[in-house]
Amino acid sequence: GSCRHRCCPGRNNACWAPGTRRALCYCDSYCQRTGDCCQDYHSTCRRTAVGCAVGPWGPWSGCSSPCGVGSRARSRQVTVPPRHGGEPCPDLKQRRGCLGEHPTCGTAR
Repeated sequence: GSCRHRCCPGRNNACWAPGTRRALCYCDSYCQRTGDCCQDYHSTCRRTAVGCAVGPWGPWSGCSSPCGVGSRARSRQVTVPPRHGGEPCPDLKQRRGCLGEHPTCGTAR
């Protein structure tokens, strides 16, 4: 089978070509994991994969509630987007619980 002009990123079951002995061969980047790539996949489709790269985590935000249960959040940015079937980006945001303990909590107004 040949991938001529038919290369697909990720897993794509519609991205195939007729192979030998009535079997299908694939032209998606997932075929490397399953071992069912068409014979010319590497020469036709495969450029050097570039995995996602992210920067460092930013600081945690303040607690969303000044008194009681709330949440904090932090984020990071993509520095290099994935290309050519490279590893996808990890989570860019995180949240965690917090307990707001502002000095005015519990005091009468």
